[in-house]
Amino acid sequence: MEVADGLFKSYDIRGIVGEQIHPKVCYHIGKGFASLMSEEDANLSKIIVGHDMRPSAEELVPAFIEGVISEGVDVVRLGLCSTDMIYFASGVYDSPAAIFTASHNPSEYNGIKLCRAGAGPIGAESGLFDIRKRLGEGIDRPDLPKGAVRSEEILDSFVAHVLGFVDVASLVPLNVVVDVANGMGGLVVPPVFDNLPFDLELMFGELDGTFPNHPADPLNSENLIDLQEKVKISKADVGLAFDGDADRVFLVDELGHPLSGSTTTALVARNILEKEPGSTIIHNLICSRSVSETIEKHGGKALRSRVGHSYIKQLMAETDAAFAGEHSGHYYFRDNYRADSGLIAALLVMQEMSDKQVPLSSLREEFDIYSSTGELNFQVDSPTDVIRRVGDSFSNYDHDLMDGLTVSTNEWWFNLRPSNTEPLLRLNLEAVDETIMTEELNKISAYLQEFLPPEAKDV
Repeated sequence: MEVADGLFKSYDIRGIVGEQIHPKVCYHIGKGFASLMSEEDANLSKIIVGHDMRPSAEELVPAFIEGVISEGVDVVRLGLCSTDMIYFASGVYDSPAAIFTASHNPSEYNGIKLCRAGAGPIGAESGLFDIRKRLGEGIDRPDLPKGAVRSEEILDSFVAHVLGFVDVASLVPLNVVVDVANGMGGLVVPPVFDNLPFDLELMFGELDGTFPNHPADPLNSENLIDLQEKVKISKADVGLAFDGDADRVFLVDELGHPLSGSTTTALVARNILEKEPGSTIIHNLICSRSVSETIEKHGGKALRSRVGHSYIKQLMAETDAAFAGEHSGHYYFRDNYRADSGLIAALLVMQEMSDKQVPLSSLREEFDIYSSTGELNFQVDSPTDVIRRVGDSFSNYDHDLMDGLTVSTNEWWFNLRPSNTEPLLRLNLEAVDETIMTEELNKISAYLQEFLPPEAKDV
């Protein structure tokens, strides 16, 4: 069948409801997913299915389930759940799973995240595009008994699992403000905090896939403003901001200042290494240099990875890494089936606050030692060609092509990567201080200007 351009991304399926994603295509995706999983596992008996709070799930999920059971595979339907809940279920049941979510995208979007049994990754290079090829190829077989559908509840088990990552008895009382942005954090955060000595103030806790208060995208600093103000007004010890499907988290200290994903990665890495000395810790290549330095300082082995969950999970499996972090707010744990969970990461930071008995603003100082631009986007006609030409210009510097182009010196480094979905180049640059960062950013920006289309120059 015909599939809308851009529906299949590098790591998941995502598009505008009614235009790119609709019941018919969901039926065939379900059928293709079940077909692929059945080929990989002759004993496959069930696939787990959940969804977030977006209203479009009401028409999309049943169509997907019909596709799965048409292949003779049973479905365990979990209903409303966060993405880290679906990964947990995939691990507990040792079954492939799918969750309908568009994460931080606006309400007109929906999508599907898929995984193999044990929360094994499925990405563009590891099965996702194979599923796309199967769309419309499957033949409905009336003689094949349909699979059965049953509903199950796993929230209590998930809560117990998450709490197992911290020493609850050692935690000190904290005042915590949590902005779940009307997303799935509203389902999972309260029952976890019910078991902790924390005073929870929940913001926008009603599950509402129309996002009436602000977008569920904490990577955008504008969406942290409400939380920052509430933390200061409430004199809270820490603020947490979750995205729509609650697998990512960003933290705000008691002064109202956000922590980068790199700072949180370094904090969690130190906690992990104190419990498991010598462990392997993975970080993606746009994390701050302070992450690898922290890992090595505390006796761990730092491994650098491409950006993206499928690469990180595969590297974790190969190396038995205890933890991995991404600058984008994804945090992966070996004991969480190598899947990511913002909730677990947040609890471990609060464990650090309790153990060290210092405020978060002091705890972060060890890791906030460099100046960074954050991620900047440049619109170009041919990202791959531009990266090649920029690489030629920096060929005398230390550089690699692991994921886009990374150029490094003792005083600064930058990474230039193509977007997976748009004709954009993403630039991340870090330096030892603000002056050098600004100087290098001006140089690289000026150089990139010659590659920009006329309408994008000097914007």
